[in-house]
Amino acid sequence: MTSRTRKPVRRRESAYTPASSAKTITAIPPDSPLTTKEGWGRFVGHTPAPPPLLTAAQLLGMTPQDRAAHEDRLLDYHADLPLVNTPTIQEVISAGRLLVQLNRRQISARRGMVISGMSGTGKTTALTQLGRAHEIAVRRRYPGQGERLPIIYVTVPPAATPRMLAVEFARFLGLDFPTRANVTDITDAVCSVAAHTHVDLVLVDEIHNISLTSRSGAEASDQLKYFAERLPATFIYAGVEVEAQGLFAGPRGRQIAGRFTVVPATSFAYGTAEQRTQWQALVAAVESTLRLRDHIPGTLASMAEQLYRRSGGMIGSLSQIIRGAAILAIEDGTEKITSNLLDLVPVDYAAQRSNLPIAASTSRTSAAAPR
Repeated sequence: MTSRTRKPVRRRESAYTPASSAKTITAIPPDSPLTTKEGWGRFVGHTPAPPPLLTAAQLLGMTPQDRAAHEDRLLDYHADLPLVNTPTIQEVISAGRLLVQLNRRQISARRGMVISGMSGTGKTTALTQLGRAHEIAVRRRYPGQGERLPIIYVTVPPAATPRMLAVEFARFLGLDFPTRANVTDITDAVCSVAAHTHVDLVLVDEIHNISLTSRSGAEASDQLKYFAERLPATFIYAGVEVEAQGLFAGPRGRQIAGRFTVVPATSFAYGTAEQRTQWQALVAAVESTLRLRDHIPGTLASMAEQLYRRSGGMIGSLSQIIRGAAILAIEDGTEKITSNLLDLVPVDYAAQRSNLPIAASTSRTSAAAPR
């Protein structure tokens, strides 16, 4: 009997080439999404740079090409406004970084966290901001150690199997495998590379795609648990209403419930004076990031009730409405947001369903808001 030599796992050092795709698990797509180390690295290092506020006279003195370039910078900036810290983001970052410290010397049964809530409540944003804050802190603590990769960020594919999950981990790290590679080979390689790059925080998004009521879902859950035992890292999950999805049901679920704390991601409320003040402060914080020539500060804060009604108190919908109105204001040349422009921005179905009149007892006047 002859022994079969295992084909070595390759760390990917060069760009994806179509010639290799037929024989290996797909390499990094050209756009390098967040679920690759290259895309993640760009996300961590990216801070939107505000364009200069130009006067009407300065714009008139520009060539048509320069004006078009300036407008492109404005559009790019307002499509990607700087993030505003919400209470959920602050809680997730605080609790997550504490868990990392608590787990530093643990060899098993490490504690984790689940971010759970409806769509549009900022779960993925909170998850990725935790990872970004942690990686920035690690880079500051260990300057010049470019080989460090403290974060793994993956999303759970629909109907995930153990091998599919392992491939997602490998894809993030930039590992190529023969298509015949089994889940054990992939897992071993992931754990080896993660140990060498000092991974200590694993972020798993879309955890609701794992259903413990199905055999494949239960096996995928076991694969995550196996990674959690093999990797000296803190695991943080995020998903849509995971309690209702059965993540904590049955023997496997009870084990997760015994090790993971849940941080709820909820929409903002508007029923009390304190809640309305909190919402208005959030709107004002987003408004302060705008770079529109003729926009008057405080305009959006005065329309906080309208924004709440249209967004349903969901941070994702609020961001879409304000960014969309800013883009419309740039395109029509006014560079100021009005109530009419806010109403022109389409919102998601969940926000549409919540677009109901606010009770008179909680109503705030916005009659002076420009239309």
